[in-house]
Formats: sequence, structure tokens, C-alpha cells
Amino acid sequence: MTTSTPLVTETGIKLLPDHRRVIARLFVPGREDTGAGDSRAVQVIDRLLHLDEADVDAAMRDIDERFCGRHRDLHAMFRAHAAVVTSRIDSEAHLSTTRQLLIGAAFTHEYTIEGASICNPSAVLHSVQDMSGDATFIMSVRGIGEGHRSSIGFRTGAVSAQGAVTLDAPGPFAEVGAPMPGLHHRGVLHARLGDLHDDHENAAFVLDPLPERFESSELDARLDELEAEAATRRETAITIAHLRELAESSYRVAFDPSIPISERVLWPNSPAARRGMEDARFVRFIDDDGDVTYFGTYTAYDGHNIEQHLLTTIDFADFAVNPMAGPAAIGKGLALFPRRINGRYAALSRSDRESNGVAFSDDLHCWPVAETIQSPTRSWEILQLGNCGSPIETAAGWLVLTHGVGPMRTYSLGALLLDLDHPEHVLARTDEPILSPGVDRNAGYVPNVIYSCGGFTHGDTLVLPYAIGDQSISIATISIRALLASMNTI
Repeated sequence: MTTSTPLVTETGIKLLPDHRRVIARLFVPGREDTGAGDSRAVQVIDRLLHLDEADVDAAMRDIDERFCGRHRDLHAMFRAHAAVVTSRIDSEAHLSTTRQLLIGAAFTHEYTIEGASICNPSAVLHSVQDMSGDATFIMSVRGIGEGHRSSIGFRTGAVSAQGAVTLDAPGPFAEVGAPMPGLHHRGVLHARLGDLHDDHENAAFVLDPLPERFESSELDARLDELEAEAATRRETAITIAHLRELAESSYRVAFDPSIPISERVLWPNSPAARRGMEDARFVRFIDDDGDVTYFGTYTAYDGHNIEQHLLTTIDFADFAVNPMAGPAAIGKGLALFPRRINGRYAALSRSDRESNGVAFSDDLHCWPVAETIQSPTRSWEILQLGNCGSPIETAAGWLVLTHGVGPMRTYSLGALLLDLDHPEHVLARTDEPILSPGVDRNAGYVPNVIYSCGGFTHGDTLVLPYAIGDQSISIATISIRALLASMNTI
């Protein structure tokens, strides 16, 4: 078990990696994610075209028997993948429907989204409570598969008025949403070009005439104009290449609303996240007019670099994906407050990689320098600190769950209480961990780690999902009153 204070009540819920949760992806022989070599598509297609019809029929019967029960509409995926390679096929060739499907199957592979582990959950209240006092929630999870590539999945559950938590069984399939063009943010592109030392005359020529939010077609038109002036401007090709790559980080993903939330998977689609979308921190944000939006900050990882990106949705079916910028958005662990404070957005930050800070902004996508509010001082946090998700508003102040990293890279959870109007002021804290890995729960994909990306409150109950060893997920509950009473005033 984990080592916890009497404040923590375990629900008994344990979520393990499910190797049956697979998605179907395009696979091009010779163009695997690692290793050298060009596509072998031509050779593969040629061999497929020379199979006799009996072999084709037998192969598809076997494929249908083994794989169709693992996907909602696998034949549609095969047809889509076959269409990708139709340019390699002689236009005079007459292909049976079965052979077309087999070609699609040859250019398809399964990816187990939880093949290595499931971890780093973030839970948000979803429905308005009913007459019984029950409420539902949505929990994001980080699935890690082959090659340590991370995607974002979801689970659903409920919490009763008495604080009893249940987790629903996920749907039988897993589906990746199709990316579509999204809106770009001028301030973010300027800031990111500045990081690349390219925010000069060419950048101003392209971006300054555009509105603060603009579409890809508008950016393309400005880039065409810049390219037309290449003879009189220096390094236009560099600026164009930078902007085109940066723009790929802004897109939309939409799911058919009939697909259960637990079957929806956000897959890394941008160059900045080619190796994964990590540690999503979701928050139920209530604006001044009462509108509710769900925001999720996450770490985009390309194999070498990390960036903070933002997910925006009102229904967990249609997501806007955008990069973030600014000194406070550097590194990992940006977590938004659930409402504006004094008319401005606020966020927890760990931009110095070891301390907790608070930043304010008028733009959700651009974050100025954060003010440090907590630095490592105690043995269980001596290596570094960080937050465990967005702050939770209570009458006493903003309750912030934190993590500290101590000797043997052991992660433990603690808490802070911040002033409601001035969250840069710390009112109280826990001096000892409220949750740590116990001696019989310290193994896993990454040992000695207890970690959460956020919980929520329902009445006096704090529902806290957390990962153990970056391998599995448990859910605990804590009395808000008891936790606040246990904290020591600063």
C-alpha cells in the first residue's frame, strides 16, 4: 500500500494498463519510426497484386476473424489506408473489393496505447449534481505505448453525496480523432519565433497585418507574399520554414459524439509532440459570464524538447489544440486556476524546474514571468517541487496539491493554501507528505513515484486520482475540512 496520513481514504479502485486497448494506424513498410531506409510500398503492392484471388479471400477472412472485433469499423480504416497508396497502383488495374481491403490491411498496424503503462490522471467534475447529490466526472489518463509514446485517453465515473467513488468500465474500442486545421495565435507565433531568434523583420511582415486569431489560409497568403519578396529580403526561407512548422501545433480534433468518452484518444499530431502528449492537467474553468470551458495544459515532447500546449473543449468531443508561450510556460507543469482572479487568468508554474510559482496573464496562450511562492526546503522535496494539478477553490483559500521529489527520486504529495485574491501569498502548508509510495508499492515503470495531475471536490470530498510508479492508477478521497485543519499556517 501507499504510505498516507489518516486524512487519506483509499477507494479500492485500481486501474491497470489494458493491452486490449488498441488503435489502428497507417503503417508504411520501410518508413518505421526508427532506423534508416525509404518506403518499400511499391514492392509490397506489387506482391499484393500478384496474389491469386483465393489467397486474397483467405487472407481477408483471417484478418476479419482476428481483428474486426477489436475495432468499430476496421474496413473503413482499410479503405482509407488503401486510398493513401492508390497513386502507386496502375490505374488500369482492376481490383476486387477484397483485394482493396487487403492492400489497406497491409498498410495498417495496431498500436497498444497502454502497452507500457497508464498513469498521471487528471479528474474534473462533469455534470451538475442530480437531486440525490450524485455527480459524474471525467478523468484523463496518460497511456504509454511502444517507443514510450504517450497519448491522452479518458475514463468516466461518479461520486455520491457521501463521497463514494465509482469508475465506469471503458468502452470496448479506442479511437483516434481526425486532426483538422485550427486557429493560430499571433502572440504565440511571435514569442516562439523569438525563441528561435527569428522574430525580426520577416516575422513582422507576415504576422503583424493578421488579427490576433487567424486561420491557416490567412497565414498561407502572408507566407506567399513573403516568398514573393525573397529577392529583396534575407533569410525568408528560414522564417517560412519556422512558421510552417510552428503552425502545425495548432489544430482541431473532433470525435463523433456517439462515441463514448472512454473510447476517445488524443494522439500526438504535431511535430512538437511527435513523441508524446504528456501529463495533461484539466480544469473546469468558469468564466465571469458563467460559461464553462474545460482547459487542459499538457507537455508536448518531440524526443528532445518539451513545450507547454493547451487543449480547449466544452464537450470532450471537439478539442482545439494550441501551443503556449512565455517565460512562465517554459518546462513542465503549468496548471490553470479555475476562474479569473481580479480580471486576469492565473496559473501555477514551475518554469525554473524546481520551485512552485504563480503567473498572471490577459491571454491564456502567453504567460509572463512567474513569481516563486514555494522553494524546496524539506528533505522529502529537496530535489524539486511541482504542482499536482489546478488549484481548488475553498472558502479558506486556494487549495493546491503539490509533489516533492526527495532522495532516491521519491515523489510524495503535499499541499499548500493560497490567498483567494492574491494567490502569490501562501497562507498554510503541510509540513509532511500526505501520500508517499510505501515499501510494497514502490515498484513500477518508474519506481518510487506517487503523482497526480489533478482532482476535484464534491461537497467536502476531495476526489484524488493518482498514479503509482507511472504504472497504474488509484483513487483516494480526502476530507477538505480535515486537510485544511491539518495544515500549518505560514
